[in-house]
Amino acid sequence: MNRSPAASTEVQHELVQVLAARTAKRWAFTMPSGKQSTLYIDARLTTMSPDGLPLIGSLGLAALRAAPWGARVAAVGGLTLGADPIAYAISYASAATSSPIRAFTVRKEAKAHGTGKLIEGPFRPGDRVAVIEDVITTGGSARRAIDAVRAAGGTVEGVLALVDREEGGREALEAIDVAVVSLVRAREILAAL
Repeated sequence: MNRSPAASTEVQHELVQVLAARTAKRWAFTMPSGKQSTLYIDARLTTMSPDGLPLIGSLGLAALRAAPWGARVAAVGGLTLGADPIAYAISYASAATSSPIRAFTVRKEAKAHGTGKLIEGPFRPGDRVAVIEDVITTGGSARRAIDAVRAAGGTVEGVLALVDREEGGREALEAIDVAVVSLVRAREILAAL
């Protein structure tokens, strides 16, 4: 789906508003990384909602197409559970385009039965992929997905994050030569709260 820059800006503004209203809370808490924060973001409250999915799908697809490396992406996915609905939304948004994008998911552990796969879905060795992250803080989840994709014979073109918390995750990934694109930054959500 092609959108004019003005339409994309409106959709991005709408996504910020939905994230601020539905998924962001202000209170002191400890993140999984052990860091303290006063901005809590549960992106799943938006990524798994019927009004959030189309916003994320169209903006995510537009962001991929605009990235210098995005035209090479054949598949999107990341560490389950956070990346899954975002990857599915982007794949669905791409279905009517001339270059549909497949979605996959990376398990936290390989299955102990059956095929023993770590990556599920139509991922293929040799795929050029964008790793998806719901909320990027340290970059650790994206890094685990990057390692799994590379071990399975894929090439990571970049990372697409729904929200960049702006706490060093982007820089950590860029330090290992992985480009990062985010749809929303924490400061935008804070401004909308």
